Amino acid sequence: MTAQGARGAGSGPVQADGLAEGIARLRRALRRGARVADPGNTLAVAQLELLAALAEQPGSRPGQLARQLNMRANTVTTIVNALAAHGMLERVTAEDDRRAVKLTATEAGRQAVLAWQTTNAAVLHRALSTLPAAQRRALASAVPAVDALARAIDRLANTPGTLPDQDLLPDQDLLPDQDTLPDQDLLPDQGTPRDQGTPRDQGTLPDRDMLPDRGPLPARDKG
Repeated sequence: MTAQGARGAGSGPVQADGLAEGIARLRRALRRGARVADPGNTLAVAQLELLAALAEQPGSRPGQLARQLNMRANTVTTIVNALAAHGMLERVTAEDDRRAVKLTATEAGRQAVLAWQTTNAAVLHRALSTLPAAQRRALASAVPAVDALARAIDRLANTPGTLPDQDLLPDQDLLPDQDTLPDQDLLPDQGTPRDQGTPRDQGTLPDRDMLPDRGPLPARDKG
């Protein structure tokens, strides 16, 4: 195989690795930007994602949410208990099974999701405005492909045997037992260490007064 052929043969995995790293970096940056832009939002990302899932699919059961969000059942229970205690969601006994419950976001929960989404959109809009026009056009043209990629991953996750074999993944015996570690989505977002990059300019992200007024929100669950 020629050098050019070798590069071509390896371009797929390399591009996939770079894309995965870029998406993860974007997600971390957006989480940090949203915290800076709206420090009054004390809900954890995992809590907001669960509320968003309920806003899209009212009446979901805890087990369904655990599968959809790829969370452990006890993590979902912890989040649900905290949100219910602060009036963000309601539990209703399922009609077809008196032992099961269905969950629905309350108006306060839906408003929290709306405020979170609005903040994220404002941060993205401000960040996009700092990029060259060519990069903005490239990102805009990539939106359909990114959406299609997300749907493809969802389909694979819902179809047993279609995702990479565990034998191709890192040896789990060399990794920490996940049940002994705290759930990272339930911990405060640490952002970027102080000794990396330049200090943030407080005036570059959306003004808190321009974001929707949610009223008081519950303290972030520490469980």
